[in-house]
Amino acid sequence: MKNHPDSKPIHAPHPPLTAYYASENERRGYVGQLFDHTAADYDRIDRLLALGSGPWYRNQALQRAGLTTGMRVVDIGVGTGLVAREAVKLVGDPALVIGVDPSPGMMSQAHLPGVQLVEGRAEAIPFPDASFDFLSMGYALRHIGDLSAAFSEFHRVLKPGGRLCLLEITKPERAWSQALLKAYMRGVVPVLARLIGCSAESAKLWRYYWDTIEACVPPSGVIDTLTKAGFSGAKRHIETGALSILAEYQAVKPG
Repeated sequence: MKNHPDSKPIHAPHPPLTAYYASENERRGYVGQLFDHTAADYDRIDRLLALGSGPWYRNQALQRAGLTTGMRVVDIGVGTGLVAREAVKLVGDPALVIGVDPSPGMMSQAHLPGVQLVEGRAEAIPFPDASFDFLSMGYALRHIGDLSAAFSEFHRVLKPGGRLCLLEITKPERAWSQALLKAYMRGVVPVLARLIGCSAESAKLWRYYWDTIEACVPPSGVIDTLTKAGFSGAKRHIETGALSILAEYQAVKPG
């Protein structure tokens, strides 16, 4: 995938979704409340949704991006700890992994002994320059308010030579695949969530998830914005199968 040197960096990852909030200014509050209110159900529905993105896949994605023993890691949008848990296995010491998330509700559901969890946003990470060897983020790119500001922060807190891995779900290219995934995420998963006892808010979360996927900026925009933030070698890896929707953005801070 080629970079476009004349393109502008991306700010909002998608246009305002006015079916959920009235304006861009209200998005942050809406998303924060949605995750706080659905935190207790999140892992159950994630297992239900699956799409191949279980612990094995997360572990393999981190390894592909270069995470190894002894690295100091910050996991942005740590949520309930699904990516951070795999990072701990790879680095060998929970004290080397820091989780950052704006949702106290989500972090309250993360059972990660020895991992420090800190309230904060991707656009304002509460750590000094050059603090980490590796930065990960699992399926939170669509919920950031300003990708350009966040990627600049990612660059700032990484050490020279530090690596980045952003896991994301991307819209399938084929129309039939899009229709199938949309029906699954907006229709089937919310119904199943209610059947297993999850809240109405949790069912809404997964409809909202699809709508953010459908409206998200194209991968080329993400890669261009990483490059403009100062990263080198920015690229996207697509996992085969599962409708080819599991993507990993990888990049390195020049050393």
